Amino acid sequence: MPWRVMLKKIVNQTLVYWLGALVIFVDQVAKHLVRTRLALNESWSPFPWLAPFARILHIQNTGAAFGLFKEAGLLFTVIAVVVSVVILYYARQIPDGHGWMRLALGLQLGGAIGNLIDRLVFGTVTDFVSVGTFAIFNVADASISLGVALLALLMLVESRAARKKLADVPPPVDSADVGQAS
Repeated sequence: MPWRVMLKKIVNQTLVYWLGALVIFVDQVAKHLVRTRLALNESWSPFPWLAPFARILHIQNTGAAFGLFKEAGLLFTVIAVVVSVVILYYARQIPDGHGWMRLALGLQLGGAIGNLIDRLVFGTVTDFVSVGTFAIFNVADASISLGVALLALLMLVESRAARKKLADVPPPVDSADVGQAS
């Protein structure tokens, strides 16, 4: 097997894991910087005029992404573990040529594990990106959201392609009708 083909196969099979690891790394470094440089509920903005619109605001979240369901921390810990295991299993089943699917799953995997690490180590998730009046979030939340949106888009495109393919197939011809004049 030529080395390029072998390298492509290795990249295809490991893309979900590498992307997940990258998201975890960026998420954990960002959260560490926020936890060590800002007191809880303290905010920072590089430009004072930007502060009303976008800032870094250190908060602790016991709920889901974007501060939803604050009392369901244990439930989201279990969900993160289940989702991660399912993605780890399913990633090996994806056929070659489905790079966008691998990207979507890698983003979701990294985000789920990034927030899971916070829950297991600190008991809460560190959120810090504050934009306007939108809920405060972190890198893992954004990664999960992008991964889910990409997955939904892929499913929509695939569904439309399948319907178009079915519409392009001529209807079956009844053998009794063949050869008869109308």
